[in-house]
Amino acid sequence: MCGIAGICGARSSRESDIRRMNDRMRHRGPDASGVWADEKGDVVLGHQRLSIVDLTPSGAQPMVSHSGRYVIAFNGEIYNYRELRKRLLEEKRVERFRGTSDTEVLLEAMECYGVKEAIGRCKGMFAIALYDRKERTLRLIRDRIGEKPLYYGYVGNSFVFASEIGSIAALEGFDNEINREVLDIYFVHGYIPAPYSIYRGIRKLEPGCILTIRAPWKEPSTERYWSLKETARRGQENPFRGSRQEASEELERLLAASVRDQMVADVPVGAFLSAGIDSTTVVALMQSLSSRKVKSFTIGMEEAGYNEAEAAEAIASYLGTEHTQLYITERDAKEVIPKLPYMFGEPFADSSQIPTYLVSRMTREHVTVSLSGDGGDELFCGYTSYASVNRIWGKIRHVPYVLRRPAGALVLHSPLAGKDVWRIKGKLLGAKDPADVYRLSYETDPLTARIVRHPGGLPYQYTRMEPGFLQETCHTVMLMDMLMYHPDDILVKVDRTAMAVSLETRVPMLDRDVVEFAWSLPVAYERQGETGKLVLRDVLYRHVPKELMDRPKKGFSIPIEKWLQEPKLREWAEALLDRRTLEEQGLLNPDVVGRIWDDFINKGIWRIQIWFLLMFQAWMAERPVCGK
Repeated sequence: MCGIAGICGARSSRESDIRRMNDRMRHRGPDASGVWADEKGDVVLGHQRLSIVDLTPSGAQPMVSHSGRYVIAFNGEIYNYRELRKRLLEEKRVERFRGTSDTEVLLEAMECYGVKEAIGRCKGMFAIALYDRKERTLRLIRDRIGEKPLYYGYVGNSFVFASEIGSIAALEGFDNEINREVLDIYFVHGYIPAPYSIYRGIRKLEPGCILTIRAPWKEPSTERYWSLKETARRGQENPFRGSRQEASEELERLLAASVRDQMVADVPVGAFLSAGIDSTTVVALMQSLSSRKVKSFTIGMEEAGYNEAEAAEAIASYLGTEHTQLYITERDAKEVIPKLPYMFGEPFADSSQIPTYLVSRMTREHVTVSLSGDGGDELFCGYTSYASVNRIWGKIRHVPYVLRRPAGALVLHSPLAGKDVWRIKGKLLGAKDPADVYRLSYETDPLTARIVRHPGGLPYQYTRMEPGFLQETCHTVMLMDMLMYHPDDILVKVDRTAMAVSLETRVPMLDRDVVEFAWSLPVAYERQGETGKLVLRDVLYRHVPKELMDRPKKGFSIPIEKWLQEPKLREWAEALLDRRTLEEQGLLNPDVVGRIWDDFINKGIWRIQIWFLLMFQAWMAERPVCGK
């Protein structure tokens, strides 16, 4: 796990610029800092290294290929690099390797097989910058699911890229304007989805894509080398034909192989254990594959409704892990809040970012790599919202859209709309298909649409889902989440909070083979009624008694609503939402923001947009101005 950066084009101080970018993301790689500059003077690559595999200087980056033609700056891990290395040697494409790093194997594989074929053979998480010195071509490549981040765009006349948007904003003279067009999406979801960013001229490379740009560094082109949508479609068109038991046996085989590969490192490895189905499955498989006690980590809270530490401790005791837990206080959590704007670099408002940071910080005191259980809900139909969409669509689908739409509009413009339940019904009656039901479910509060003064109306993944792309309603919304919510919220949260303390995280459930298999499963193997992740539970219950897992899901959250009622945080919040400040910024509607806050303080009406607003305003207060 590392941080990468680069500049292509005329800047008077390229090497000092790249060092400035490296410094801004030193937390991503505190072990070493590297810079490589092209002899022609207009390409410079930067790298911050967190040493995981091959701790010697032979793994340092940016790295030049054996032939001298290619230069790579690489963030991530190639889990099957040993097999690739063996093949390259057996085929005599490489005479010998200088070291034992996956970076060198990846670089030589790209030179020998070509970029697309090499990437097709790789299993891992990655953001890659590959410069071809002969063709004067730069390629940026992001992994299939979007575990590793990669931003790119123009600052002045220079093409730039980096693992974190803060590194780009740190460039001297950076003055890119705020991208007003994405703000309405942010205030619905609490994050800015790819390909957009908070700045004009700066974008996120989408998962499964390769960007190519050639000297003189104008007009980059992007192509997709792997498609999650097509993977889902193929899986549903070629479904798994075996029984549920056979499906669980195959899933266990694939997950165990993924976990085994991801436990490989030259540094200590552990795992997060939240006591949920997903993380417990990962830890159970780790322990079954290890001859030593696996190191597991949990944080707890005194708030009973938010504490899973006791359950996690019982699971750890049963599995026999070396378990570490830390009970955090309100003060611990609140002290994280001022760090969030710097940590994320752009507005981001999933409040579980706070406990995720705290568990990462505690874990980093013991290990350098931690496996995570993320992905189980989206791949195996775990969220209750999936069943809700299925139920709602089942009720309204038989009424023709030409009747439902005006009926919904009539409800929304009647006195009934004064009650939440009728307003929501009126909104959802206008849905064209299951994807529309899911999208509209985020937009039922009319105040949300009025927060931003000038909504942009940009298309994004939730609005791009073609009607009838998948037959099953649950699969449709699962795919929507895997395309946007998972890479742009969950994976961003885990990457930024863990890398803030120089901890590498790995996600076994996002292994390519696991993902492709998951999409071949019928819904009946994943959800029945209110119970989801059936086939994943089948795997888990071979390792952990069902009785240990039978309890309500609490999630990984904090009582932010309660805390904001307390004097100190309330004072902080009200300073950020000050009407004069909002008017000077000219981005948000002060009347709507005031109404949302007043409803909360005086009427007890909590809207998640309150946290979205606070994280946006906190970022506005801390954002860099002209690279300072």
